[in-house]
Amino acid sequence: MANKLISEIPLPKSIANVFSARNVSTAKDALSLTEFELMELLDVGLTEVRSALSQISEIVAPPYQTALSLMEQRFQNEHLGGHFPTGLKGLDAALCGGIPFGVLTELVGPAGIGKTQFCLKLSLLASLPTNYGGLDGRVIYIDVESKFSSRRLLEIGLRSFPEIFQMKEMAQEMAGRILVLRPTSLAEFTQSLEQIKVSLLQNQVKMLVIDSMAALVSGEHEQGARRQQTLSWHISFIKSLAEFSRIPVVVTNQVRSRNHDDASRYCFQVQSRDGAIETPMQYDSHLVAALGIQWAHAVTTRLVLEAKSGERFIKVAKSPISPPLAFPFHITSSGISLLSDDGKEVMGPEINAIHYQGHNEIINFGMEGLH
Repeated sequence: MANKLISEIPLPKSIANVFSARNVSTAKDALSLTEFELMELLDVGLTEVRSALSQISEIVAPPYQTALSLMEQRFQNEHLGGHFPTGLKGLDAALCGGIPFGVLTELVGPAGIGKTQFCLKLSLLASLPTNYGGLDGRVIYIDVESKFSSRRLLEIGLRSFPEIFQMKEMAQEMAGRILVLRPTSLAEFTQSLEQIKVSLLQNQVKMLVIDSMAALVSGEHEQGARRQQTLSWHISFIKSLAEFSRIPVVVTNQVRSRNHDDASRYCFQVQSRDGAIETPMQYDSHLVAALGIQWAHAVTTRLVLEAKSGERFIKVAKSPISPPLAFPFHITSSGISLLSDDGKEVMGPEINAIHYQGHNEIINFGMEGLH
């Protein structure tokens, strides 16, 4: 706005002609001079100079905003950006409508906790017509570990929406909207990213799911700075996909032990009288997300799936609009269901802690370079 031409500002014709004659052609030119410098240059009085400067400033200066107007603008942007309901009432309420559009949402938790079940349900919901709460579009599902099950997907659909999935043609149409990719390496995944970007435009794609990013990185032999650089590029590209397409992007992440010493000896292990380590069959443990701090900063919303004291929880560990809340859940034939819509607020270190009982399949692949 500072480069706006004086001729485009509705000044009195007499003063506008003087500005033009003295080669003061832009608002920046006029505002860069003091009142007395302008009086001397234009050969006009102080009153005319002040009036002209006031009009110029009013046109080019950004308007002030109140706290109320900023809040209303934020609500409007969130409405335009949108949220995708997960079907989990309490969680959707905490997230002000569900999974946000245009940013990364992460599901992190140990193997077998329900991350893929959640992804299947979200994919199914996105494919549904809008009158059923869906996005009425296609889903790109990147199935890194070959855990995607079309049979399970249809079972969830049949149990959740029998009126649609009892009709063979409708069930086939919904399932046909979910496009599954199975890259065998990070290099193969990288090659497919540009194609995914084109598909987002051409195929009416309404959701992207990557299950899981940690598994892609774990298969690579690069270590340290090289691996960090590779991950940085993928973080930037996936974030740009989310912002470019304005769709929900859901990425799963695995867990690992805090360090190699902790991996071999946790606090739940007890020492017997003869000094041997005894590991109980069931235990609670604190784990961390596998992809480290840089990845954690890239995601806007982090949902932790964990098991504690014999019960599973979905925990809102990171969100710009929700306090840290934990919701008990179980997995049924219709997918993930909350046991209570009332979330329990999580305090202190428990916000980032990840609990699991009987975790025999923890990923612990040299991730030192990803912190």
